[in-house]
Amino acid sequence: MATSSKFLHCRNPFLVSVLSIIIVYLLIKRWAKPKSSIRYPPGPLALPIIGHLYLLSSSLPKSFQALARRYGPLMRIHIAQSIFIVVSDAVVAKEVLKVHDAEFASRFEFGPAQYNIYKDAGFITGPYGSYWRFMKKLCMTRLFTGRQLDRFNHIREEEMVKLLKSLVKKSREGKWCDLSAELANLTNNLIFRMTMNKRFSKDNSEGNEMWKLVTEIMGLAAKLGVNEVHGLLKKFDLFGNGKKLREGLERYDKLVEQIIKDYEENYGVDDGSGNEDLMDILLGIYRDKNAGLKITREQIKYFIFELFTASIDTSSAAIQWGMAELMNHPQVFKRLREEIDSVVNNKRVVKESDVPNLPYLQAIAKETLRLHSPVPIFHRECIKDCNINGFDLQVKDRVLINAYAIMRHPEAWSDPDTYLPERFLENSGGNRDQDFWFLPFGSGRRVCAGSLHAYLVMHGTIGSLVQCFDWKTKDGAKVDITVGSGFSGAMALPMECYPILRFDPFQE
Repeated sequence: MATSSKFLHCRNPFLVSVLSIIIVYLLIKRWAKPKSSIRYPPGPLALPIIGHLYLLSSSLPKSFQALARRYGPLMRIHIAQSIFIVVSDAVVAKEVLKVHDAEFASRFEFGPAQYNIYKDAGFITGPYGSYWRFMKKLCMTRLFTGRQLDRFNHIREEEMVKLLKSLVKKSREGKWCDLSAELANLTNNLIFRMTMNKRFSKDNSEGNEMWKLVTEIMGLAAKLGVNEVHGLLKKFDLFGNGKKLREGLERYDKLVEQIIKDYEENYGVDDGSGNEDLMDILLGIYRDKNAGLKITREQIKYFIFELFTASIDTSSAAIQWGMAELMNHPQVFKRLREEIDSVVNNKRVVKESDVPNLPYLQAIAKETLRLHSPVPIFHRECIKDCNINGFDLQVKDRVLINAYAIMRHPEAWSDPDTYLPERFLENSGGNRDQDFWFLPFGSGRRVCAGSLHAYLVMHGTIGSLVQCFDWKTKDGAKVDITVGSGFSGAMALPMECYPILRFDPFQE
């Protein structure tokens, strides 16, 4: 003992100093702070400066899930200098998303807001207010209503044909494909055409440029470390990624501004399609002096940006996960194919209108979303003091709802980590949506407005790929289902595989 003390004293004065500072800091913080009647949610010991970073791995949803087993379904977590309240089960989620939905109707911007040139212009990530209420109503009545999505049916069919033709060609040539890239291209083309169909050309050069820009911007945002977003370093752009992020957004702004100007120059010109795209609708409101709210060009541009990020980071990823699980579970793949064959008899490719008669396909989509939620953690901001699960939450408190943990909770799901689509078939259990155990698109007034579109694309794409092709990975092994780091639920590695033609829908 004496030898150890002497060693610390003589050989490690820096270590002793650091430990002393931490101990003094914690004692001062505990005893000098005025006593409060507020009952905060529990949480682990937070260290100065780094908070709970020492307890968090690269997979934040899993880290929060593990901590919740010890500290409960509502806990207080410090990520560097930022404090979050983490929800990890359906009972507490129901309190936040239903009982106190109005108090948690707002969102905070979790990412690097200091580099966002569209500050305060967000809808999906924006705060609760007049703009959000106006855009929510617009989404539900004109942009993503069933009638509008029906008008885009021909776009989805045309883009599916392009995807299948590309894969048929690769199959006949014996070539492998990057299925991740193929699916990302599909969802990119879909959102571009739904948004700006009048700009769509044969090579879709503008859509591809938009996709590359949005992907680049998302990549730069991901490079910013936690301390650069929430810690002491957020005021310093140490590695220049913040500057590059802002420059990428400025290039995006220039591209969309030119597209808007072209729309304005051709305003009133009939393109013969008889259909409005989303840009037509948004610019119509922008010009309307009697509109319920005057929207700005910046809000239009950022809304389009949010749609593209949702397409790249959620719709495409969900389909990839679905195909990965099917390739790794051949018996599920076989059962789905038999169901499709019984409905369409291989006389034509499966269509959206067939989906009501394909319950196993619907179950596969739901089980995929349960295990691989497009947004494994979604966030809210408290706008009014309230009590949740016996603890006090205050105005401006930031809440993270761990959908990953909720949809893998053993209280609601037997064998929660097992891929089992049968659990979603009729009479297999209670209504998990109403019980708040199934939250792939969130819930409450901030539920994802594009969930219906996501299901349409997911059902149609997975059904077609299973009907028309057998699949094997490039190296012959199972698909690597490692999840990428951070909050995103995307796959860490691309899906490189061979499409083996089984049914050619284009053969006459």
